[in-house]
Amino acid sequence: MVAPDGIGVLLRTIREDAGRTRDEQAQVVQQAQGGRWFDWENIKRWELEKRLPVPDWHETIARAFGLSVTDVQRAVAASRQHRRSRRREKEDVERRRFLGVAAVAAGVTALPGIAQAREGIDGALTGTGAGDLAYLESAFERHRGGYHGRAPDEVLAEMQADLVLLGQVLNQPHPARARADLARTAAGIAGLVAIVQHDRGDKQDAFRWFATAEKAARESGDRRMTAWVLARHAMVPLNYGAPEVAVRIAARARRAAGRTPIAAGALAAAVTARSLAAIGDRQGAWTAVADVRALIERLGENEAADTWFGYPAQKHFVHLSQAYTLLGDTEAAYSAQDDALDLTASPSVMTRALIAMDTASCLRLDGDPSTAAEMAVGIFDRLPGPYRDGLIRSRAEALRQALDGRPRDLLGQVFAR
Repeated sequence: MVAPDGIGVLLRTIREDAGRTRDEQAQVVQQAQGGRWFDWENIKRWELEKRLPVPDWHETIARAFGLSVTDVQRAVAASRQHRRSRRREKEDVERRRFLGVAAVAAGVTALPGIAQAREGIDGALTGTGAGDLAYLESAFERHRGGYHGRAPDEVLAEMQADLVLLGQVLNQPHPARARADLARTAAGIAGLVAIVQHDRGDKQDAFRWFATAEKAARESGDRRMTAWVLARHAMVPLNYGAPEVAVRIAARARRAAGRTPIAAGALAAAVTARSLAAIGDRQGAWTAVADVRALIERLGENEAADTWFGYPAQKHFVHLSQAYTLLGDTEAAYSAQDDALDLTASPSVMTRALIAMDTASCLRLDGDPSTAAEMAVGIFDRLPGPYRDGLIRSRAEALRQALDGRPRDLLGQVFAR
C-alpha cells in the first residue's frame, strides 16, 4: 500500500489530472532531461512505490511534473516513513510466522519470511541506498562458514533478521563505491540463502535466490563473486535432475572465473565434470576432472578455506566421489570417498550422508543391489528429520530409480515412513 501523502499518489494524481498515460508521462520526463531515453516502467515503479526516486531524479521529476524539488523531497520522505512504519508492523508478525508457522507443500516446509526478504532485496538492487555496511559485511562473514552441525532451517532462522536489514539498507542512498560493496555483500548473503534452500529441496526458491544473487554480483562488478554465484547455482539443476542446464550455467561460471586459480573456477569445473558424466559425455567429464585437479593444486590458502566460498580438499573429494560414481569408476570413487570422510568433521551430517549414498550407488554398480538398497535405507533412517527432504532424498531417489525388484521396493518403502 502506498503512502497517502507520498510520492506515488502525488505523481499519479498529476499524471491522471493531465490525462496522460504512463507512456506519455515518460515522454514528458524524457524531454525534461534533454531528450535522453527514459523507461516508462520507472513511472509505474514510482507510482506504486515499488521503488522510490533517488536524489539524482528529484530535479528531473520536479520539472516534468510541475513541482518544486522540495515538493518531491517531502513526498519521497513521506513514502519512506510510511514504508518504515509498515515494515516495523510486519516484522514481528513475519518473525513469528517464520519461526512458528509451517505449511507443507510438495514435501518442503515453507518459510514465509525468506520469500518476503528476497523480494525486498531483489527489488532494491538497481536503486541506491545507505546503511550499516560494516555490520552486514560481518554478518556475511559469520554466515559463510557453513552449517557446523546445524540444520538448514536453523541456519535460515539465524539469517532472517540480517536479510530484513539488508533489504532496508539497499533502499537507502550510498556513494558509488559503498554501493558496489553493498551489492557484493547482498550477492554473498543471497547466495548463502540459495544454498540452504537447495539443500532443503526448495528448488524453485533456490533458483530465485541465485537469480537475485547474480543480479547483485553483476551490479557490484565483482567477477569472482559472479563466478561463485553461478558455480553454486549450477548445482541446483545438477542435483535435481537437469544436468544439461547445469552444464550451461557452469560454463558461464568458468568464463566469469577466467584463468585465475580461484575457488569458484575449481567448483565450476567439478560441477561440469559431474554434469557431463550424468549426461553420458565421458570424454568431457574426464577433461573437466583433469581441469579441477590442476586448479586445486594452484589454489591459495584463502581460496581453499573450508567455507561455502572456498574449495577445500574435503569438498574436492566429495565432488570427485560423485563424478567417479557417475562415470562408473567405482575404485576411484571409493578412494575419493575415503579421502573425503577423513577430512570431514563429525558434525557434517549432510556431507557424510551424501558420501554414503555414493558408496551405496557404487555397490549397485559393482553388482550388489541388495546391499546398496539396505545401506541407503540405513542412511535415510538415521538422518535427523530436517535432513530427510531435499538433497539427500533426491540422491536416494536417484539410486532407487537405478534399482529394480526387491531392492527398489525396499528403498521405496523408506520414503513412505
